[in-house]
Amino acid sequence: MHYHSTRSHTHQVSAMQAILDGAAPDGGLYVPARFPAVDLSTFAGLSYAEFAGETLHAFAPDFEKAGIKDALRQAYAAFDRPEVTPLVAVGDSYVLELFHGPTAAFKDIALQALPRLMQQARQRLANNTAYLVLAATSGDTGSAAMSGFADLEGFSVLVYYPSYGISQVQQAQMTRMPGRNLSAVGIFGNFDDAQSAVKAAFLQEAARAGGGISLSSANSINIGRLLPQMVYYIKACQHLRENKALRPGQSVDFVVPTGNFGDILAGYLAKRLGCPIGRLVCASNANRVLTDFLQTGRYDSRRKLLQTLSPSMDILISSNLERLLYYALGEDAGQLAALMAALREGGCYQLDKTALRHIQDSFLGASVDDAQTKAAIHSVFHEHGYLMDPHTATAWQAQSVLPASDNPCVVLATASPFKFPETILTALHQPVPASLEAMWQAISKLAALPLPAALRAVLDWPVRHKDVVDKADILKDIRQRIAP
Repeated sequence: MHYHSTRSHTHQVSAMQAILDGAAPDGGLYVPARFPAVDLSTFAGLSYAEFAGETLHAFAPDFEKAGIKDALRQAYAAFDRPEVTPLVAVGDSYVLELFHGPTAAFKDIALQALPRLMQQARQRLANNTAYLVLAATSGDTGSAAMSGFADLEGFSVLVYYPSYGISQVQQAQMTRMPGRNLSAVGIFGNFDDAQSAVKAAFLQEAARAGGGISLSSANSINIGRLLPQMVYYIKACQHLRENKALRPGQSVDFVVPTGNFGDILAGYLAKRLGCPIGRLVCASNANRVLTDFLQTGRYDSRRKLLQTLSPSMDILISSNLERLLYYALGEDAGQLAALMAALREGGCYQLDKTALRHIQDSFLGASVDDAQTKAAIHSVFHEHGYLMDPHTATAWQAQSVLPASDNPCVVLATASPFKFPETILTALHQPVPASLEAMWQAISKLAALPLPAALRAVLDWPVRHKDVVDKADILKDIRQRIAP
């Protein structure tokens, strides 16, 4: 099994190398040269970690299967639910809870696994290079990457996050996270600014080679992020089938709160693998660039980025859309490269009708504003007794675009509501205390929910990471940190 760039088929690497590199040297993203033939029914009855191990090994056969399974058992041992991603019935729909890991967000599912896989790849390839793992974050990726790589030999982590716009909890997790190999830097800018600088660092050979350090990525541009995320789509379908909620011939519709397009793309990959997935609904907030694209085929990032109540989705340039475009264009790397050049140089591109129809066969888009998000939090809690964070609420509201069918509908819950306490209390028409601890106590009492252990310790940690840079200086800051 080899991987090549979305922008060229000439440079091929193994799965191990693709995961270590993070991004292709031409600026493209790694994709598998072919999809493996996998009989998903043979995995029935396996634990989550074992099931994930079988799935990942099909895409990364150069890893030892026992090594992958061991890495995944370790990765998910700290989750607070043995099933890792429990599926909960809420009204006539289902909610797939992806927030039971060490930082209480769905990013943990991949970012507890990725560091262990990268460590195995480094050892198997006899690679003595030290890696600086870069991450641009709109909120949750940063803390999840820091947690996953903390004190891992041979790797250090450098995270850039917007100083304004993310939640108080998200910022506290990053600035207080313990680990001798971790750094988090605030920026006077937004996620797109950070992501653009990180991509530029990968393209600059001088930066990649500086001081004997190689760069890698913890963002979903790394194929090692997407492969573990396929698993929970497949497990959800399997769970519904085992519980007679999915009949033969039926498909499952998934509604996914979406920013950088990685999570929903993992669902598309699962569908290509044979998972019975129907429609994938891309739920956006007021930053509706993806909704507009899915409806018209025109991607136009030339608009103001809005700060919303769902900050992890406050993104205008969705990197993983590149992988979907690659498949929609019939794996035409040259045509894909031209579209990416148009986006880079002019801020927009137009997809042809044939490729757009291919995408619309699987995807729908919906945009939900802050008022609708708060209304969803309020109504779901009072009607069903279920409390959801603002990103999940955006997805819940986006169910309305699905055509009427008897397909089961699964909404992805991407973060614990305790990560956004001020928004939760405001949506529920409750007073908002001054301190974070008091907000958590109020939510816990109101919803009869315990504060996740993953968050309980955050306020006990001292602030460790205080640096802030201007968005124009991010690349300079990266160079200085890897200089010999």
